[in-house]
Amino acid sequence: MSTLKDLPNFLRLLGGLLTDRRVTYTDKLLVGGAIAYILMPMDFIPDYIPFLGEVDDLFVLVLALQRLIANAGRTVIQDHWMGDPAQLKDLNLEQILVAAAFFLPRRVRRRLRTLGRDF
Repeated sequence: MSTLKDLPNFLRLLGGLLTDRRVTYTDKLLVGGAIAYILMPMDFIPDYIPFLGEVDDLFVLVLALQRLIANAGRTVIQDHWMGDPAQLKDLNLEQILVAAAFFLPRRVRRRLRTLGRDF
């Protein structure tokens, strides 16, 4: 899997979408708000609550990114994508989630894998 190799492409795509005039301000603000929520020392679900407190930041960010990508439209995304065009066929944030999970604590990653096997 080339997820980490493609991370710069995903970051460029995000930067392009956030600066593109064709993308609504609401979607940009939601992503900015999600990033601010991650950086805030206080969370709605405190980090000391097992599992939920540790993944709520990632969940909020993923929801905002999914909305941004869904509302931007294929043309806008293609204009900012610097990677292999074939990867856009199934752009659904799965690769970004795998890369983001890399930064979660090991205990949380194991729990997420367990949940993934249950479904």
